[in-house]
Formats: sequence, structure tokens, C-alpha cells
Amino acid sequence: MLHRIVVVSSVIALTLLLGVQTASAGDWLWPVSGPVIEPFDAPDSPYGTGHRGIDIATAVGTPVRAPAPGVVAFSGPVGGSLFVTVDHGGGLESTYSWLSAVSVRRGDAVGAGMTVASSGQGHPGVVPAHLHFGVRMNDVYVDPMEYLAPGSVVGLIRLAPLAPA
Repeated sequence: MLHRIVVVSSVIALTLLLGVQTASAGDWLWPVSGPVIEPFDAPDSPYGTGHRGIDIATAVGTPVRAPAPGVVAFSGPVGGSLFVTVDHGGGLESTYSWLSAVSVRRGDAVGAGMTVASSGQGHPGVVPAHLHFGVRMNDVYVDPMEYLAPGSVVGLIRLAPLAPA
């Protein structure tokens, strides 16, 4: 409990020092570029089945960026795989799963766009390689798409030259 108070106090202090406002819906940076290959599927109960985030296809080793300012609440292995959680204040946290490397430690302050990890293979047995990105509000998983800025289609569209008339 005391650790949680210290982390939350650190986020508030960082916010005041940097003049940063807590991130709100629709203005977060994407942690990696790529298509969403598996959407959020809220579980019916806290321990029910579902998909507590989105999977974004990306090559193994891609830098994973913090979508908004915050403080690293967790960084390390869980069950042999690497994970990072960033506390953005106000009960809002982002999670990054199945990583190949972590670049931050618990207690580190991060800014929007700062590299926190490198992407890994993704969920075991699932192809293509991807980042699992989750968002929690007051310890309940919510749809990350509600927080991410609208994606750009610039890199997805290829224009062909017009045929001569």
C-alpha cells in the first residue's frame, strides 16, 4: 500500500513539475505502428475469458513507446515473459506484454513517445509477431482503442500513377 502511495504521489509531482495533464480519451500515441490483428474483448467477469487488450502486428525488436506521460509501475518477468506497466495517474494504466527486452525500471518517469521496451513474438503460438497492449482504469481493463489517437492511413495506401490519356 505504501509503495502505491509513493508511485501515485510521484505521478502527481511529475504532472505538476512538467505541467502535463493526465491523458484523455483519443489523444494517446500508438505504442508501435501496425495493424490491430486482435481487438479488445471485455470479459464477462473479472476472471472470465476475453482479450484484455489489443494485439498490434509489428516485427520482433520494434521499439515500444509510452503513449502518454507516466511513471513505470512494473517492469520485468512474469511467468518467464517480460511485461511493463505505466501508471498515468487518475487510476489509468497502460500495459505492454510479451516483450523481447525492457528499457525502463519501476519508478522511472516516462514521457509520451519514450521507448519503454522492445516488442517480442506476442502471445505464445500466435502469428504474426505482435505487441499486446492493454489499458486499465481503476484496475478494470478497458478498450485501448478509446485512448489511442486515430491512426493514419498514409503508410497503408499506395497510389499508382494515372494511365496516360
